[in-house]
Amino acid sequence: MDVPAADRARPPPPRAGSRLCVRCGERKAALKRPKTLEQICRECFYIVFEDEIHQTIVENSLFKAGERVAIGASGGKDSTVLAYVLSELNRHHNYGLDLFLLSVDEGITGYRDDSLETVKRNEIQYGLPLKIVSYKDLYGWTMDDIVKAIGLKNNCTFCGVFRRQALDRGAALLKADKIVTGHNADDIAETVLLNILRGDIARIENGLIWLYHDPGIYSPNAYRGFAREFIKDLERMRPRAILDIIKSGENFRISTTTRMPEQGTCERCGYISSQKLCKACVLLDGLNRGLPKLGIGRTKAGAGADSDGKQRIKRSERNTSSLQGKHGNFDF
Repeated sequence: MDVPAADRARPPPPRAGSRLCVRCGERKAALKRPKTLEQICRECFYIVFEDEIHQTIVENSLFKAGERVAIGASGGKDSTVLAYVLSELNRHHNYGLDLFLLSVDEGITGYRDDSLETVKRNEIQYGLPLKIVSYKDLYGWTMDDIVKAIGLKNNCTFCGVFRRQALDRGAALLKADKIVTGHNADDIAETVLLNILRGDIARIENGLIWLYHDPGIYSPNAYRGFAREFIKDLERMRPRAILDIIKSGENFRISTTTRMPEQGTCERCGYISSQKLCKACVLLDGLNRGLPKLGIGRTKAGAGADSDGKQRIKRSERNTSSLQGKHGNFDF
């Protein structure tokens, strides 16, 4: 029995219990957005996702035509999506941006090697120039070397500090005006929670994100990992918990009587620092002197060096530090 062509082209009716996309009304809903609670299909989600990013860029005037923008590229899902979407929006909406991929090679054998191969494929796929900077070239140490010296307990401090500065240095080499990094809602919620636990409310209000990257093989007990597990437990009980945490972070305000740190430059390397020596230089100094734990923990201004040039972190100074005086008060 022949079936009319019109009937053959018509999509099959949805199965019992399935829901149609609330936007197109044609395709089966593939997901429910926590942000809006809409049940939409995959195709409509792509459209809405890119439109929302475009609106955010336009409404906040994030870019200007002719700017050079470095995209932090780790080879993970978030940075890959960012590279794709920003390159597509730049082309479709004629932002007039010069886009570059910027990757950091921490020197973790068997881990970063694979992800950098993904970045190199993105370079070809999206037609974006790629710049790779390495810890070895910038600091003379790889993460493999650092872990041998410090062990597994505090190595995340080195990696996080070095990575943030490596991105700045790479952007300078590219003569980039701005750096963009990809974060999902989980990352932002974790960051808000971590800064609350650290008493660093000022960082939340100023919108300063502790750049997140894949934890890698050397951080099985990273502090952020515990925050992630806690947030996931909350999400299982209440799906909107992650978005609510982010909203709470946006509503924090610093007391007007709180003295904020002044941004300056490191006397040794010239990069951004609120102290005489930036954290990267303090940590690197400890490594080079065979005292890798020298820069671990919070120090006094100027890296806390004594007259002999040896940094001494007093236990009493760490234990009596005031969250109120040092990092600001909660003020709703």
